Amino acid sequence: MRETVHRHLGKVLTGAALAAAGTAAMVAVTLPGTAGADDSGGAVGGTRAARQAGQDPDAAPPGVVERAPAEGKQGTGRDPLTDDELGRVEKIAAAGRLSATARDVDGDRGPQRLSVDLAEPEAAEADDPDAPRRADVTFYDYANDTLVTRTVNLKTGKVEQTGTQRGVQPPPSRAENAEAARILIADPLGAGLKADYKDATGKGLTSPDQLELSGGIYEASPGAQPAVLDKCGVHRCVRLFSKVRNGPWIDTRDLVIDLSARKAAALDRG
Repeated sequence: MRETVHRHLGKVLTGAALAAAGTAAMVAVTLPGTAGADDSGGAVGGTRAARQAGQDPDAAPPGVVERAPAEGKQGTGRDPLTDDELGRVEKIAAAGRLSATARDVDGDRGPQRLSVDLAEPEAAEADDPDAPRRADVTFYDYANDTLVTRTVNLKTGKVEQTGTQRGVQPPPSRAENAEAARILIADPLGAGLKADYKDATGKGLTSPDQLELSGGIYEASPGAQPAVLDKCGVHRCVRLFSKVRNGPWIDTRDLVIDLSARKAAALDRG
């Protein structure tokens, strides 16, 4: 891993070509743009130049950015869920037996939240402007490797439907990517990652907060990985794409972290 990463360090520091470090095969990575990096030719400079040229500086006044309208506690129709609705439906969906028996990615009590989305209206309500708003809240229960989806009626505050699935693995959340990095940093297989981070920054890598992380789910393919990863797909397994904050990529694509078993493994190289 060290040789691959060191090639990245030399090339990626020179520009946006870093993004070609192979991550596009599984996830889309958005790098910061350069728009607005140099505003010297913006509205103020343009007005000064207009005065010097004897032109009317009021002919093209600088734009005004209006403050976004205050967000209401309750949305209507197909409006996106408000912050208040997001917090409320997550609390409702996680309540009851699920909050007592489920475990999150850290092993703490309660399920791991993955997503909260506005639910599609039922078929009979498709043309009803007063149809109730519902939200689908998706959790992962690490106690038994189960995906749990609960549909909450935003008007009544009740869970109308609960679905459970095994062997279904949506993309990892930010919290899961961070925990995968934490497991890897503490594992002997993380030695290369820590060494490359030190080469790039001169500092030791001790926390996921020092990295920019994205991740993809890894599912086992018979014969294509070490036996320790055979349960990936039933277990929740993640491949990380790691980047020094404001710095170069570090190639960790050959490493898989089994979040259910809390172990890291290296893929067999063909």
